[in-house]
Amino acid sequence: MARIEFSAQYVAEQPVHGGAADALFELGLMYCTGRDVELDLIEAHKWFNLAALRGNEAAKSYRSDLSREMSRAEISAAQRRAREWLAVH
Repeated sequence: MARIEFSAQYVAEQPVHGGAADALFELGLMYCTGRDVELDLIEAHKWFNLAALRGNEAAKSYRSDLSREMSRAEISAAQRRAREWLAVH
């Protein structure tokens, strides 16, 4: 399967607010690697969680892997942010 690279500007222009799973997943990748944004595991988990909810299978795996590196408090914060995002979008 081919992997497509996106820039932060491209992702920002995509229908993230509408919940496009691939755009949400790409945001998770950006935050977990610090590519074009500051590294933030809580934000990464949030975006992977949202992408997984929208059907992105890879996001489920990444979210699970990331969870092993995070505290319970960090995971709770990520889940809270995901719920807040869903309430607005």
